[in-house]
Amino acid sequence: MGKKILVLPGDYIGPEIMAEAVKVLEVVDDRFRLGLELEYGLLGGAAIDAHGVPLPEETLASAREAEAILLGAVGGPKWDHVERHLRPERGLLAIRSELQLFGNLRPAILYPQLAEASSLKPELVAGLDILIVRELTGGIYFGEPRGIRTLENGEREGYNTYRYSESEVRRIAHLAFSLAQKRDRRLCSVDKANVLEATVLWREVVEEVAAEYPDVELSHMYVDNAAMQLVRAPKQFDVIVTGNMFGDILSDAAAMLTGSIGMLPSASLDQAGRGMYEPCHGSAPDIAGEGKANPLATILSVAMMLRYTLGNADAAVAVEAAVSAVLDQGLRTPDIYSDGQQRVSTTEMGAAVAAALQE
Repeated sequence: MGKKILVLPGDYIGPEIMAEAVKVLEVVDDRFRLGLELEYGLLGGAAIDAHGVPLPEETLASAREAEAILLGAVGGPKWDHVERHLRPERGLLAIRSELQLFGNLRPAILYPQLAEASSLKPELVAGLDILIVRELTGGIYFGEPRGIRTLENGEREGYNTYRYSESEVRRIAHLAFSLAQKRDRRLCSVDKANVLEATVLWREVVEEVAAEYPDVELSHMYVDNAAMQLVRAPKQFDVIVTGNMFGDILSDAAAMLTGSIGMLPSASLDQAGRGMYEPCHGSAPDIAGEGKANPLATILSVAMMLRYTLGNADAAVAVEAAVSAVLDQGLRTPDIYSDGQQRVSTTEMGAAVAAALQE
């Protein structure tokens, strides 16, 4: 039996970028004799269209059996009219929760070829290599009670609960410290402990866990300051660990430091290292079907899958080197294009990476 990879193309540009990622995955599978078996499923809007729910039982069952999951992007205006609990994004949240994919890794790495594409001055971002570790199955996105209610005076009120248990914080802290040990041994924990009790506990638990990692330098930063520092002096960070909502926001901000969110992969891992891999960007309905989508974030997500779940660092490095080689050739999708470069389509970029991987 081979190693089963569940492929969930998703919505709008999802199938376009996934086709290119699969193209690369098939080349690396052949080159490194990984013995992968690809199985396809539905999640998000595509699942709503076919089954009436964003996460069908058959998709969840396949996900539980898979070695790893490769996801495109879900959601879009087509499904804005459906009930909130049936929105495409609820399927994404549900699969993360059901599989206990608590640890989200989002690297923000600036390829030297794209220094001019960053929204910041090249000298501020040259050599940038940050890893944001986001807690993914707790916090305000999952906390109860939540909802919209009508008060006695007739006014409507929306409410959510920001909640973290000690075990949830301890689990993500251990992951972040262990990853920092393999890098520059610096970990910045981001919270809002001056205002939110949930993050007072977060800070206390992170400091307790730090005692088990004396070789890692721990610092703390409030989330508003962290957002400012990412723009002011991003290279001060090595690894950042934070909660679900703060991580969502900060990782998207960090994306623009690298030139385009179309360059950012991610990994969502469970306690055993099994995971779901996806680009950080959304489904981009405005460019769907136009061949403009950048597949590199999804292709780099394949590299993360090879490294973290399949345990083949050589294959991961080969994919990353192929991406770098294509950028060296001056090939650019519209989101990272600048004068003097060669503008290419989604499929042309994927084909170029696959070809570089074969060389």
